[in-house]
Amino acid sequence: MITECPVTRPEGERVLLGHGAGGRLTAELLEGTVLPAFGGRAGPLEDAALLPGSGDLVMTTDGFVVSPLFFPGGDIGSLAVHGTVNDLAMRGAEPLALSVALIVEEGLELGLLEAVLRSLGEAARGVGVPVITGDTKVVGRGAADRLFITTTGIGRRLPGLSPSAAGARPGDAVLLSGPIGLHGTAVLSTREGLGFEADIASDTRPLHRLVAALAPLGDRLRVLRDPTRGGLAAALNEVARDSGVVIDVDERAVPVPPPVAAACDLLGLDPLHVANEGCMTVFVAPDAADAALAALRSLPEGTGAVRVGDVLPADGHPGRVVLRTAVGARRVIDMPLGEQLPRIC
Repeated sequence: MITECPVTRPEGERVLLGHGAGGRLTAELLEGTVLPAFGGRAGPLEDAALLPGSGDLVMTTDGFVVSPLFFPGGDIGSLAVHGTVNDLAMRGAEPLALSVALIVEEGLELGLLEAVLRSLGEAARGVGVPVITGDTKVVGRGAADRLFITTTGIGRRLPGLSPSAAGARPGDAVLLSGPIGLHGTAVLSTREGLGFEADIASDTRPLHRLVAALAPLGDRLRVLRDPTRGGLAAALNEVARDSGVVIDVDERAVPVPPPVAAACDLLGLDPLHVANEGCMTVFVAPDAADAALAALRSLPEGTGAVRVGDVLPADGHPGRVVLRTAVGARRVIDMPLGEQLPRIC
């Protein structure tokens, strides 16, 4: 009998901050370390998973480690609710219940903890989803950065919807529900004192109402993805990879607010790589594009919805995302490598 030996790691190899940034390093960590421990990847890596044997129940888990805890437009408490609800929504599900676990560093001001939890509770009530269970742990000074929040969400998929990162088809229209780059630049500016705080606020908000508005499209709604870590570039690359297609994006159609563009120019960042917390990319059948845009624009959180591109056949290059620039050239949008922004979700 042949016994397989475990693959050894090079001596001194360590986890890097970039392994948690949502780009190529994250994919390498998942594929090489995390997923093999649980039997490997069985399909596309979705924002949430169907509970086995449940029919239409969906579950997601997320961790929130944003620094600073409060930033223009939001805080770690409301962000935890919105991020979890949005992961459920990206699978076409309405939220039913939340679990919240806290890891609190010794020495955190109780007033600050109360403010975070008050914001979290208000966000949950605003969505209409109860926090039904949780856990609280306190660790020694230096063992955490003030406060970490882990959430689990349970939702029920809306009838007729089954969006998936593997669902894009040639000819589909690619839509965005709103402008990009606001969350990442707001957090970075506040943390580093860059002076953009007066002009940029995070876009953190729940997206489940937008998804409910798209529900009448049924199976013509192919893919939903919120471009959080790694930004729009990472989200589009994941869809192109899992669907085996090419995604063609028009740079002139991508809505980048002027303050975000200015901040990115100053910092040498690509707005396509900057995290978002209140917009989503939507792939729909070509005959449903106008109806989808009308549905998105019918709600306040979708008034800035636009069509930004199309899905093309692979033609020997599956998994590629191509940007048509303002000067008529074309360039490949790569998956971000690692960490651009410190602790943005």
